[in-house]
Amino acid sequence: MRPSNDVPFDLKTDNGSDLGGDRQATDTRSPTEQLAAWVEHLGQRLAQRDVDGTLELFADDCHWRDLVLFSWNLITLEGKADIRDMLESRLEATRPDNWKLEGEASLTDGVLEGWISLETDVARGKGYVRLKDGLCWTLLTTMRELKGHEEPLGRRRPLGAEHGHGLADKRNWLEKRRDEEAALGITEQPYCLVIGGGQGGLGLGARLKRLGVPTLIVDKAERPGDQWRGRYKSLCLHDPVWYDHMPYLPFPDHWPIFTPKDQIGDWLEMYAKVMELNYWAKTECVKASFDEAEGRWTVEVLRDGKPMTLKPSQLILATGMSGVPNVPVYPGAETFAGQQHHSSQHPGGDAWRGKRAVVIGANNSAHDICADLVENGADVTMVQRSSTHIVRSDTLMDVVFGPLYSEDAVESGLTTDKADMLFASIPYKVLPQFHRQAFEQVKERDKAFYDRLAAAGFMLDFGDDESGLFLKYVRRGSGYYIDVGACELIADGTIKLKSGPGLGVDHIEPDAVVLNDGSRLPADLIVYATGYGSMNGWAARLISQDVADKVGRCWGLGSGTTKDPGPYEGELRNMWKPTQQQNLWFHGGNLHQSRHYSLYLALQLKARFEGLDTSVYKLAPSYHQG
Repeated sequence: MRPSNDVPFDLKTDNGSDLGGDRQATDTRSPTEQLAAWVEHLGQRLAQRDVDGTLELFADDCHWRDLVLFSWNLITLEGKADIRDMLESRLEATRPDNWKLEGEASLTDGVLEGWISLETDVARGKGYVRLKDGLCWTLLTTMRELKGHEEPLGRRRPLGAEHGHGLADKRNWLEKRRDEEAALGITEQPYCLVIGGGQGGLGLGARLKRLGVPTLIVDKAERPGDQWRGRYKSLCLHDPVWYDHMPYLPFPDHWPIFTPKDQIGDWLEMYAKVMELNYWAKTECVKASFDEAEGRWTVEVLRDGKPMTLKPSQLILATGMSGVPNVPVYPGAETFAGQQHHSSQHPGGDAWRGKRAVVIGANNSAHDICADLVENGADVTMVQRSSTHIVRSDTLMDVVFGPLYSEDAVESGLTTDKADMLFASIPYKVLPQFHRQAFEQVKERDKAFYDRLAAAGFMLDFGDDESGLFLKYVRRGSGYYIDVGACELIADGTIKLKSGPGLGVDHIEPDAVVLNDGSRLPADLIVYATGYGSMNGWAARLISQDVADKVGRCWGLGSGTTKDPGPYEGELRNMWKPTQQQNLWFHGGNLHQSRHYSLYLALQLKARFEGLDTSVYKLAPSYHQG
């Protein structure tokens, strides 16, 4: 078992050499004494506003990732010039102080690392630092709470009971709760309107509720959790339970490792109730516009069919990491005599026994749907148009997730919060060198598995730079499958496969899909597992194309790899941070990202609600419009 402050990869370069130098190895002080001294020197030099002296503590190859604390933004500073610019801009405004090493440091393979705490003028923060040869290689700083606006937890929890007589407010908890639900959005306007009541919207809503920010969540579903209940029958979470907890309420310790869709739906419905969230079900947003002079949105909604107008200050699109479904338009599609739909609308394979199905696509949803159709007795062909990254679920848990998100990690004392912080402490620029090593282990461990898939004609990849699943996910949000069984069905021919570079649909006939290589695939059902557009597609649909273009592309790092065009930004575009459109925010990602980054988004919104100075350092420009 790895130490509790380890990360899911070894701290070595791609050629296996140690990243650290000799200075730390020859220092007679303990690792904790060494790192404590460095942290103390950093605090002293920043207190003296000595930027040159501060930069002497950083290596030439250095990365400072700041989540809100210094920047009111999510940014990664790469190199001393970036750090200098930020400090000269923000040091006087933030007044960082009280830097401390928290707990024991560790020294492994030449890298000295440990937890830190600090304060700014308005907030308390935590972080993580790594030194090589006595100088800072990576630094993470995060805002954890606003001074004077702390969450009412622990010793600050509410009393609940109202003891005594003659109280001015004689309402009990239930009456107060009902009054709140009846007022918000009707006689009182929410400060925040969250569009989307899945795990992202609910988790953010819970954080805002704890912070005392009036928030309304709206969703067109009948009940919280229907976003999952309405998907295809066999769907389960592909990420393990330790990775998927919601804020404040972790799953109980008997919860299955991979949660079935209806079970997660029930959990989300319970979560909305227990966390006392103001949630409007059966509510569809029709139109939104922003009044620059008032600094407020006007949002037209249909609540259970009744037109209503909301006037929030902040608008948060929590519709997931994906945008509007990509539904291709093929010649002849209108003549197809069977059923055709996007994977997001696929209800399951029950009705297709003895029928012929063609699934266009070869990523997560395509595999799940193909396997489900086969299990229900359908004749299924998958059409793979480009290569896919595949990783077996068991291997992913053991090699990649295990050190941070597993039963072993829990037993070693690693909390979910610390695991999230450790994961966040590795800047995106550095991440590929870690993951390449991990996925070399994956390739070696599952060589026979990959050989069988390749022999069946399946096109495989490990990303443009061989860095595997997570980098492909954050760069483009597509092009992968976490295998929970469908791959064996491809390898043994149970799921038929048509694949090849450049393969595509030429046209559709009343009873078949015809590919551009001349192949004709008879079909009663066509499922377009063709992915989704950028999240700003929802902004275009709800607000305007001009606003969507003003914001630009959501998601991706600008890495220059396939489907992630540059320029490089160092953070996910427009996610959980201010955008070029005032008071418009995007929240999404998997359950891990929604849980962790909802904290930083909630703190940014709370600060604005309280009227604090939230001058943003380096608001990201807009890229890739339309």
